Amino acid sequence: MIMTKVYYDDDADLSILDGRIIAVMGFGNQGAAQAQNMRDSGLEVIIGARRGSSWDKAKEKGFEVMEVNDAAKKADIIHILLPDEIQAEVYAKEIKPNLEEGNALMFSHGFSIRFNAIKPPEYVDVIMVAPKGPGILVRETLLEGFGTPALIAVEQDYTGKAKDTVLAISKALGATRAGVLETTFPEETETDLFGEQVDLCGGVSELVKASFETLVENGYQPEIAYFETLHELKLITDLIQKGGLEYMWTCVSNTAEYGGRTRGSKIITSETRENMKKILEDIKTDKFAEEWINEYKSGLPNLKKMREEDKEHQIEKVGAKLRKMFMKKK
Repeated sequence: MIMTKVYYDDDADLSILDGRIIAVMGFGNQGAAQAQNMRDSGLEVIIGARRGSSWDKAKEKGFEVMEVNDAAKKADIIHILLPDEIQAEVYAKEIKPNLEEGNALMFSHGFSIRFNAIKPPEYVDVIMVAPKGPGILVRETLLEGFGTPALIAVEQDYTGKAKDTVLAISKALGATRAGVLETTFPEETETDLFGEQVDLCGGVSELVKASFETLVENGYQPEIAYFETLHELKLITDLIQKGGLEYMWTCVSNTAEYGGRTRGSKIITSETRENMKKILEDIKTDKFAEEWINEYKSGLPNLKKMREEDKEHQIEKVGAKLRKMFMKKK
């Protein structure tokens, strides 16, 4: 087995970024966290945004804020942290016309490059640093003196220094304190989408709803079903994150362990695994990306419908009441 190389602080040199201006496009959760971390590490960071809440928030944090096209024109490294579905349009209209030879285009997710929504010119570097955690964690771990692990990738190395650049950015984010793994744009994109759809977001949501519905349909109280199928899930995932699956088994009762080990495969069946392969194939063949982009261009009709339907699900209404029990009273 080939072990992935892990890069740490000593593998990165911040000085290669001296005199280079980094424009962070977007000031959402990741944009705000990464911009502040890089600034705290001594880098010159500006923000590209449209006037509105993101613009105002960046101003409040003391950043120089300008329109995206002006930020692209001024920057040496353009870090695109906009939602996947709008990146291509913003790039074509406001970033691409302002690119200069030797610039770097940087991303934290490879969607637009992997699926050819953005096709960079040959005279720029194309790099990625993808923190493996939400923006709030990226920021908090740096302030605590550590960092959030990240993935890095180089898609195009025009200058011959693309990897040095992305390692330096990783160090500025605090990622090399925890460890940085090298990947590729296709690998990061395909595995990230697969995890979201099959396990982390799609799979777990359907599993929770199905288990809740099964209990309620068989006469159990919805409040009890909520605790057993949703509330306690966080307790289990915290154990898994802390020490892995086997550690989790040591922290639950023997009854839970035996029941889980013997019945889990009845839920994740061979048919389920075949469906996982089909989902992965849809990702690899661009089918999902095309579907998602068409959904966005059509005004998100299916997504909006699903959002409204799930808001009305019984587990949401029961959960809203029960979560108040855990709120501290003033």
